[in-house]
Amino acid sequence: MSKSAKLGSQLALVCAGVLAGCGTSESADFPDADIARIKDVRSSFGPQFKASEFGPTGIDPRLLEPQALPEGMKFDPADCGSFATAQVLPPGVKGNMAATTAEGDGNRFIVIAVETSEPVPVNRPADNCRRVGFAGGGVRGLVEEVEVPQIDGAETMGTRRVLHTVVDGKPSTGEAYNYIAGFGPFFVIVTANPLVLPDTPVAPVDTQRARDLLTSAVAAVRG
Repeated sequence: MSKSAKLGSQLALVCAGVLAGCGTSESADFPDADIARIKDVRSSFGPQFKASEFGPTGIDPRLLEPQALPEGMKFDPADCGSFATAQVLPPGVKGNMAATTAEGDGNRFIVIAVETSEPVPVNRPADNCRRVGFAGGGVRGLVEEVEVPQIDGAETMGTRRVLHTVVDGKPSTGEAYNYIAGFGPFFVIVTANPLVLPDTPVAPVDTQRARDLLTSAVAAVRG
């Protein structure tokens, strides 16, 4: 598998559940913005991390869509399913994306910068949908809003997704934190999840590093 294909596969797996967020300015408001500078965050990772880069290239919507849930899923609260299954990009939105990924200290971090053909609206949950449980088809889990840095001139949102299922007859749990900052037709996503390593306890997600990455990634893209 090529380096780009491998990273694309990782993006498809751990970006599930990322929620949209962008402002309403045009790209002319950010004349110095460049998604290729997302690679600058690589320097923040020490030698214990294995880092790589991807793009810029055209947006592959499949890498940004939430993980499909089985038919017949029930949500709690019942009217909050749209928050748990929200799309990052509306149909037809085009553009480019670039990413940096790093693995180490028991965590994987993926930092994605996207420039879209048009501003993407914020998908914020209603007050009663800030924590949504779901169950059905052998799957259960939750999506909840979490703390996110406030960044001047950007809309920000943070979510945590937990998924419980059974793989080869054994219980399996997945967890991912997603932080997003949108400004005009640009947005930055930071996804953090624990690595599953043989004979090694699963490490907690370093959410502080993930939040710091969001702030530094926005600064890098803006220039």
